[in-house]
Amino acid sequence: MNFLVGAQIGDFINDSSHFGLPLRASRPTAPAAGILQRLMESQAMPTIALVDDDRNILTSVSIALEAEGYRIMTYTDGASALDGFKTSPPDLAILDIKMPRMDGMELLRRLRQKSDMPVIFLTSKDEEIDELFGLKMGADDFIRKPFSQRLLVERVKAVLRRVTSKDGISIKEADAKVLERGQLRMDPERHICTWKAEPVTLTVTEFLILQALASRPGVVKSRNALMDAAYDDQVYVDDRTIDSHIKRLRKKFKAVDDAFDMIETLYGVGYRFKEA
Repeated sequence: MNFLVGAQIGDFINDSSHFGLPLRASRPTAPAAGILQRLMESQAMPTIALVDDDRNILTSVSIALEAEGYRIMTYTDGASALDGFKTSPPDLAILDIKMPRMDGMELLRRLRQKSDMPVIFLTSKDEEIDELFGLKMGADDFIRKPFSQRLLVERVKAVLRRVTSKDGISIKEADAKVLERGQLRMDPERHICTWKAEPVTLTVTEFLILQALASRPGVVKSRNALMDAAYDDQVYVDDRTIDSHIKRLRKKFKAVDDAFDMIETLYGVGYRFKEA
């Protein structure tokens, strides 16, 4: 076995943090010093949670993401992941849909009750309804199995470019100015949105779509324009994905204000934010 490859796999197996367990304190040997240093450096990188009952996928995806410098936590079912997130919330979660104890859809539903954590779904299902349902629940992206490791890494980077890290430092190069449109207030740097001074919890994609609309009230934004605002160039989505996000945006604002009607639909053209 190639020594470097063997060492990487050995690092993965010996690091119990991959399985949501605390690291055992031990006296670092000379070879281990480099590993320890890499672990310390990784604390500044985003933490990604992988939730899948297929351990081969957990291993291969973990190695691919760790090679990019990310810190990884793995779980084999939704229930253990939900428990782990309470004490160690990741910056992004990659979820399988079909899992024992708690599937990915139910895990996402519970997460969205309290968190706007970015979520990417892995699915082997071909039915379009699963993707549409996931998007309505607040998923940020979907990747169908089988997939290339490179594609997954690029999707992760694309989503993380659109979010802020735990310490509040912007990862996405975005306009950090607070946007105010009547009763709407959006703070991109802190990822905070309020309507009539009431907080509205939005996912990363929802926030970017609303920001694109509200930045120019009265101007019609086509679905393609909203795709460009919310998704990386390397990510393909269809028109119905944007429609699903718009429906979810309206639902969230109506939960705060039943009279909310600021997002207008121009059939066959696109959407616009009403002028105050």
